[in-house]
Amino acid sequence: MTVAGYHIRLQRRTNLPGWKAALFSILAILFGLFLFSLIFWQAGQSPREIYKQIFGYAFFNSYGLRLTINRFIFLAFASYAFIIPYRAGLWNIGMPGQLYLGALAAFGVVYLLGGKTGEMTASQPVVITLMVLAALLAGALIGGIAGFLKGKWNVNEIVVTMMLNFIAFNLVAFMIKDGGPFMNLGGRGESFELPEAARAPLIAGFPYTLILVILLMIAIYLLFARMSLGYQIRAFGKNPPAARYAGVNPFWISVLVFLLGGALAGLAGYHYFAAVPGVYKIARTYGYFGDLSFYGMICGLISLGNPIATLFVALLFGGLSIGGRSAQGKLHLGFGVDYALMGMLMISLVAFQFFYHYQILITKQATPATARQYE
Repeated sequence: MTVAGYHIRLQRRTNLPGWKAALFSILAILFGLFLFSLIFWQAGQSPREIYKQIFGYAFFNSYGLRLTINRFIFLAFASYAFIIPYRAGLWNIGMPGQLYLGALAAFGVVYLLGGKTGEMTASQPVVITLMVLAALLAGALIGGIAGFLKGKWNVNEIVVTMMLNFIAFNLVAFMIKDGGPFMNLGGRGESFELPEAARAPLIAGFPYTLILVILLMIAIYLLFARMSLGYQIRAFGKNPPAARYAGVNPFWISVLVFLLGGALAGLAGYHYFAAVPGVYKIARTYGYFGDLSFYGMICGLISLGNPIATLFVALLFGGLSIGGRSAQGKLHLGFGVDYALMGMLMISLVAFQFFYHYQILITKQATPATARQYE
């Protein structure tokens, strides 16, 4: 295309430096915040005061920061549950069901050890270890079903994981409602409350699962950057026929990535229902926590599957969801401001991914006089 004597064309990028990807992300965030400011201006609100309340409460208020970190841990686990299959070219849409089954398995350990009545028959380290293992195994089991069907018969993993979500939701409902074995002793439509011995220990006021997230980030980074298995997963995701020709087994890759993704989603369920102070029970709020886990998918897509960048995106979204809810109540804003703000940022970040893949080249078009000089 030629405009005012300049030739403008798009060229697909072959490589994007990390600093430039980070710059585009920052610009996208600033652009999204600016667009959302227009809504505040139109409503007669001060964007400066609203953003001050949102970010101040989420990151600089001691109570709000704890809420932000708890939400961040959940989103990070959910993001990694999506990223590992995504790097293999597969879509894990089953995080809601996987996280609920993980939580259900963790509570099952407590139930079997007599924790429903508050009398545990094992020490806290043993109980917590068994709860984490149970959550990992339960999430991996339901995730592995999708991986097996995909690898064996090429069944669409999106359809399978969505169907498994409904199965998991109904199983949880059966266990915690209408006289189910995990039903709250007070007869409410939620699970029994975890006793003290089954609650995750806190480190400086934060659940120890924060350390697990950091270790997980390092492990996933090393998996894809240094290990042969990570190379096989990435190769299968980019070009399945070529990967098969090179000896990569598509069946085992499909099963493996969904086992890992499901296990991490199960860990997200353990964190939110067994490690977040003030919760310690499974509530039948599928719409809320199910939708919240899908933000993990958004974080993974925005970060382009990079485990390090994912942490920063998850922290931002966690802070905005907590700060937005605080601003909504304190400044008497309309309901759903937190979701609207995150939605605007998602749209902006996704739109700016155009610049991750293409660069705009502008060159001055040669004039006839200039062209004659080279004849």
